[in-house]
Amino acid sequence: MAFNHRFDEFYMNEVHLFDPSLGLGTSLVLVASLAVALGFEFVNGFHDTANAVATVIYTRSLGPRKAVAWSGFCNFLGVYLGGTAVAFGIVSLLPVDLLVSIDSAKGLAMVMALLLSAIAWNLGTWLMAIPASSSHTLIGAILGVGLANSAFSGKGLGSGVNWAKALEVGLSLLISPIIGFVLAALLLTLIKKTVDAPELYQPPKGDRPPPGWIRGTLLLTCTGVSLAHGSNDGQKGIGLVMLILIGVLPAHYALDPRVKPGEVNRIIAATGEVQGLVERYVPEVDRANRLAELGDLRERLAGKAELSDVPRGERWGLRADLIRVDDALRALEKHEGDRLSGDDRGRLAHAREGLRSAVYYAPDWVLIAVATALGTGTMVGWRRIVVTVGEKIGKSHLTYAQGAAAEVVAMTTIGLADYGGLPVSTTHVLSSGVAGTMAANGSGLQWATVRNIGIAWVLTLPVCMALSAVLYTAFRWLAS
Repeated sequence: MAFNHRFDEFYMNEVHLFDPSLGLGTSLVLVASLAVALGFEFVNGFHDTANAVATVIYTRSLGPRKAVAWSGFCNFLGVYLGGTAVAFGIVSLLPVDLLVSIDSAKGLAMVMALLLSAIAWNLGTWLMAIPASSSHTLIGAILGVGLANSAFSGKGLGSGVNWAKALEVGLSLLISPIIGFVLAALLLTLIKKTVDAPELYQPPKGDRPPPGWIRGTLLLTCTGVSLAHGSNDGQKGIGLVMLILIGVLPAHYALDPRVKPGEVNRIIAATGEVQGLVERYVPEVDRANRLAELGDLRERLAGKAELSDVPRGERWGLRADLIRVDDALRALEKHEGDRLSGDDRGRLAHAREGLRSAVYYAPDWVLIAVATALGTGTMVGWRRIVVTVGEKIGKSHLTYAQGAAAEVVAMTTIGLADYGGLPVSTTHVLSSGVAGTMAANGSGLQWATVRNIGIAWVLTLPVCMALSAVLYTAFRWLAS
């Protein structure tokens, strides 16, 4: 019975892609958009995941083919098991007016602009064998679209962009490589002081694999980094695919059809919980609008046992209301945080969680599609980045201890970022970890490579912002 229910749930979500009522034009737009989104994850696979296999390949712990196949499988699992917190942390960087108009031509122009600009930069840095960050790339593209959209809105450049979230994400991307460098250096130093095993601190000799216990350790750390990469980077693709589905098929994907009756009641209760907060804390000039939005939300849900009971023509409007109310509560939390009591802050967080549960979701088939694209990409084109990480960061060959220290720090850092719903760069954390172990070991660094990685790190955000802004402007003009 459980299996049948799971299959029915999968079929109900998946079948909409092949709905003959869509029309040829809409179907082509949908297929092309999904292909580009999954293409981004495919490129991400061979661009970023090469970092996870570099150490096991260069320490002869596993042959290249077996290493990338295993890493690809672990990336697949990481995406499928990793949840969606990071996915919608990325999506929340977009201006609210774009999120509530994703079903329009400008919404699809937004998605295509940010995807194509991110793919272009990833492919360019891959061709130059520079480990660059797909996270930086995508976030820069999102901010570029947001800035371009604000120019069209007439509300001032930068209005509508979630700068608080952008700062939070930016700090995580800035700090994580520093953490990777310092902690990997400290961990290697600690290992050298506590583990008396001379063979651990030697580079591989010829093609001979390391002793079994070292090999097992390095396979374990490679597995951890691959799982962590899938759970963090794969979620970015999930968020983008959902934007496309919501834009093209709002009647089917605007709301989570799996929300249970109790959760519908929870959403209704959430509107009542925050009404008192709005009356107490929201300035009078905005209060009437916020209360009207809450009332409209309750009216739309009145008498509905499940979200599937909402008429198809009304689902997009309900989604837009949920997003607007959540954004208003986010603003309340930001601007009135000092005045909120502990109980009120907890009530506000609980209410936002209830409101978001209906709109921030992903069906199983989306997880599988993104996981497959990322996992398959891992097995293609990995060699360029592997050579850079394994040979061109330090002046000497990676030792077993250096590889293990860099990967332990990388998988831990990414795992903690997953827990906090923040995107981090696998590339930068692991590359900086390798550099940290080289510095701690006195091996020396190849500064030409470090300089190139640093230049790419600095340029990624502004270049992707500019490229996505130009593409968004062009696509929006073509669609008008």
